[in-house]
Amino acid sequence: MINDKVLAIILGGGQGSRLYPLTEQRSKPAVPIAGKYRLVDIPISNCINADIKRIFVLTQFNSASLNRHIKDTYHFSFFSSAFVDVLAAEQTPLNKTWFQGTADAVRQSMHHFLRHDFEYALILSGDQLYQMDYDKMIDAHIKNNAEISIATIPVKAKEATSFGILKSNEENVITSFIEKPDASLLPEWTSEVSNEMKSQDRHYLASMGIYVFNRDLLQKLMNDPATIDFGKEIIPQSINKHKTLSYQYEGYWTDIGNIDSFFDANIGLTANIPSFDLYDTKKRIYSRARMLPTTKLAGTMLEKAVIAEGCIISAAKIEQSVIGIRSRIGKESTVINTYMMGSDYYETLAEIDKNNIEILMGIGERCFIKNAILDKNCRIGDDVRINGGKHLEDKETTMYTIKEGIVVVKKGATIPKGYVI
Repeated sequence: MINDKVLAIILGGGQGSRLYPLTEQRSKPAVPIAGKYRLVDIPISNCINADIKRIFVLTQFNSASLNRHIKDTYHFSFFSSAFVDVLAAEQTPLNKTWFQGTADAVRQSMHHFLRHDFEYALILSGDQLYQMDYDKMIDAHIKNNAEISIATIPVKAKEATSFGILKSNEENVITSFIEKPDASLLPEWTSEVSNEMKSQDRHYLASMGIYVFNRDLLQKLMNDPATIDFGKEIIPQSINKHKTLSYQYEGYWTDIGNIDSFFDANIGLTANIPSFDLYDTKKRIYSRARMLPTTKLAGTMLEKAVIAEGCIISAAKIEQSVIGIRSRIGKESTVINTYMMGSDYYETLAEIDKNNIEILMGIGERCFIKNAILDKNCRIGDDVRINGGKHLEDKETTMYTIKEGIVVVKKGATIPKGYVI
């Protein structure tokens, strides 16, 4: 099988400062999404669905929770060559620094990859939300005798200035590339796209940060320590030297780069027909199998709500919100346009009594929560009012952060009874 010749490499990204405070205690790929998954589950699931089952995840910041999630989740047959391994940045006699960029991360880990028999390296980002058939991209790469393939997505003019934009010929071979072009240059960078994309004014081909490299070429390119990033250096320098193919993708794709995009991606799951389909049996999203009880609700009005398993909810109303595993919401509380990540464990009555816990994990009674992200293991006291929105200025406290009007309550934080944000 072709996919037996493919090695997948998932780039975990840097410190994830734009996703702070969600990345204060965990790496970006380990950030919980959709109430029960982690960001890294998305590219790993896409790989498994394409029968690519040799996967490395590269990371260097706060990797303990990511390691634990990978270890607890992805188990393959003892007689199989399949694996998902985390490679954290490590100092060696040849490499005394941490990863300096995407290409440098691959370079520093290359000795691990070369121990495996593969012909093609599939390089992916660990912080994107999408469902792609990687096998189709690899088939196109092989069929067209490409040395490098880049997944591209048509975007509008206002988005194009934030991406690497490329042009390709009628055979989908990339002829030119520009990183984050100025708006004044865009008229020269339109590409041929489908009629559906044209109807949406999506005329510019943006790199998705998803690449296929022939093994020999990747090994050769990694010999130059001066090149540290794929998008800024490797790709622009390669397109005129090596046959580089554009593989055009027109499905849902979003880059989880900041709190705003992360929030929108999660709340988007509450739509009647969400763009990201968690219910597609052919494109399943895999995660840790938890033996949790069913969710229990009492007296709650639900409107466009996504609720994970193991919750105990007595809220008055939950609207356009994602409620994560083991969440507890008290009586007469209202939750609107909020992503509540849930809890890592249950507190027993004995523990509550022994430790004299006054504010339980979850949301207390008579609370009003709107336009917020509640990180894992939060404690929201009774009568708390959080009303996020553009009227709020950016703010940083020990309990919460406000970014773009979104109130992010930090992992394990306690909001006192009656507190107002």
